[in-house]
Amino acid sequence: MAERRNYSDGFWWSRDGIRLHYREYAGPADKPPVLCFPGLTRNARDYEALAERLAGQWRVLCVEFRGRGESGYAKDPMSYVPLTYFQDVEALLEELKVDRFVAVGTSLGGLVTMLLAATERDKLAGVVLNDVGPEINPAGLARIRTYVGKAVWYPTWMHAARGVAEGNADVYPDYGIEDWLRMAKRLYRVNSSGRIVLDYDMKIAEPFRVPGNETGPDMWPTIDAMNGRPLLIVRGERSDILSEDTAERMVARVQGAELVTVPGIGHAPTLEEPEAVAGIERLLAKI
Repeated sequence: MAERRNYSDGFWWSRDGIRLHYREYAGPADKPPVLCFPGLTRNARDYEALAERLAGQWRVLCVEFRGRGESGYAKDPMSYVPLTYFQDVEALLEELKVDRFVAVGTSLGGLVTMLLAATERDKLAGVVLNDVGPEINPAGLARIRTYVGKAVWYPTWMHAARGVAEGNADVYPDYGIEDWLRMAKRLYRVNSSGRIVLDYDMKIAEPFRVPGNETGPDMWPTIDAMNGRPLLIVRGERSDILSEDTAERMVARVQGAELVTVPGIGHAPTLEEPEAVAGIERLLAKI
C-alpha cells in the first residue's frame, strides 16, 4: 500500500538558480507559519514528527537547504555556508509572501535562524534554537569534521541502521533498533544503483577545509535581536556543540527566554522528547 502523505511538496528558486525544496503541512492562514530549518547533513524528514503534531493547528514548512534531500546541488561548493542558506530562505519568504513566522532551527538551521533575527527581526513571531548558540564548542566541530563529506553506503536498511547506531550510540544511549532504523531512513536514500547512501552532497564539507572558517563573525548580537520575541532554547544534556554556560548566557540576554535541557541526550535532540515537546507547546501558546 502507498504510504499516506499529509504534506505537499513545494519548490522555489535560489537567486543563483538552484531549485530548492520544502515540505508543507497545511494549517490555518490566520496564524504565522512555522518554518523548520535542519542541521548540517539533515533534511526535511527530520521534522516529520514535529510537523505531523502541529499540522492542522499550524501551517508548517520544512525547508531543505541546497545540497540536501530533494533540493538541487550547488555548482560552487563554497556556497555551502550559513550566509547563502540565509539568502535562500529570504528568497523563499519573498516567494511565499511570508511576513511573519515562527522559526525552528536545529544546529546549522539555528545559525540560519540567528541571521534571520539580525536582518528580518520584525518577521519573527517566535524562535526555537535547538542545541546551537552564538558560540560553538570546538570539540563538537572537531567531531563533525570526522564524518561530514565522507561517502558511506549500505546494501540494506538494517545495515544502515546498525551503522547509524555505531556512530551515534553516545548521542542517543537509550535507542533501540527501531529508533536507529527510523533515523537511518531520515539520513539516507536509495540511489539509482539500489545502494543506500547519505542524502546530501558530499561537497558540503569543503568550506570546513578553508583556514579561518572556524572563527566566524560575532553572533551574540543576533541573540540580542530576539529580545521581545518568545525564545525557547533546547539543549541536549550531553551536547558537545552548545555548552551549558553558553545556553545560560543566551537565556540571560533575552527577557522571558526559556531553556529546556533534554536529559541523557547529546547533539542534537530530535524535538520528539517530552521535555522538548512541552517546551515548544509553551512557546507556541505565546504567539
